[in-house]
Amino acid sequence: MVKASFAHVRAWVFDLDNTLYPPEVALFDQIEVRMTDYVADILGVDRKQANHLRDHYWRSYGTTLAGLMAEHDIDPDPFLEAVHDIDFTVLPEAPDLAAAIRALPGRKIVYTNGCEPYACNVLRARGLDGLFDAVYGVEHADYRPKPEQSAFEAVFALDKLPPRQGAMFEDDIRNLTAPHAMGMRTVHVAPVATPQDHIHHHTDDLAAFLSQLV
Repeated sequence: MVKASFAHVRAWVFDLDNTLYPPEVALFDQIEVRMTDYVADILGVDRKQANHLRDHYWRSYGTTLAGLMAEHDIDPDPFLEAVHDIDFTVLPEAPDLAAAIRALPGRKIVYTNGCEPYACNVLRARGLDGLFDAVYGVEHADYRPKPEQSAFEAVFALDKLPPRQGAMFEDDIRNLTAPHAMGMRTVHVAPVATPQDHIHHHTDDLAAFLSQLV
């Protein structure tokens, strides 16, 4: 029955962080530390205030970067380079996930609110490089972040991807609202399900879920 609901899918879109690797790896914890340091330095505030702003902008704008750009007009590229300068060796390789993604019919892409170079480093560490037809970062949406529908529209237009033929895999339920509205099949990838009208499926094991679809 699950397989049948994906029979129309010709494009498979995967978020990166906490989707193509398990959240317990805590890779984003490293990034959050780097973000807090960057905010403290560029705004001249202490780390407590910087951490508050980092979280506030993420909740209000979708990403910390979007908040910094909107409220402080920062240059996004130095920020992206600095916060993604982290240790990727903590990521385990994922042969089962690689096999499941490789077996999917159609086009496979990664779309992250991070940047493309960072995404490529993650994919390489996980043994998932070479599996995707394209990798898109926030820079490909003119730095507009998910969950903004305009960000999805920009990336999908660039990829020539018809949303109604696509499926979106995401750990953040906010980022599934626009894909659902655009006609995509939506899959929440997280340890715990959060039932919402805009979520079609949930899985806590992406490789196992994908293996049901071929």
